[in-house]
Amino acid sequence: MGVEQVKAEFVNPFVTAAFDVLHAETKSEVTKGTVTLQDSPLVSDEVTVLIGVVGRAQGLVLYGMSEKTAKGLVSSMTGEQIAVFDNLAESAVAELGNVITGRASGELERAGYPCKIAPPSVVVGKGTSISTLSIKRLVIPLQTRHGEIIVHVALRETY
Repeated sequence: MGVEQVKAEFVNPFVTAAFDVLHAETKSEVTKGTVTLQDSPLVSDEVTVLIGVVGRAQGLVLYGMSEKTAKGLVSSMTGEQIAVFDNLAESAVAELGNVITGRASGELERAGYPCKIAPPSVVVGKGTSISTLSIKRLVIPLQTRHGEIIVHVALRETY
């Protein structure tokens, strides 16, 4: 089985959802860097949220960030200064990824790719190798006032 390319139309729903959700939750501007295509595996950042997607589009969506960025995002979301990346912060970052992916999956469905998402998982610790198997990843860097979030979309169309 060869390496599969990710459909370019899978990117916009995630960009739009990430912009909307991050702006609403953090009350700050979000800018997008250059989208690139990368082979598997991904090496995790300090905090990486993983969400499985099944249906007409299937695979993984991952959100990678530094612990500092994660704490800044959670601080904005909760209105409290988060000094330690604890269970509450982990849960909030997981939910942020969940909301973005849920909103994007709605857009995918409207585009003819009905899918469902799995509950999020969080990998804490830099350097873990995460395989997206035979699916290449579209990598979307997003800059927030709290730091960079890298969105990895490794989805393929199923029939």
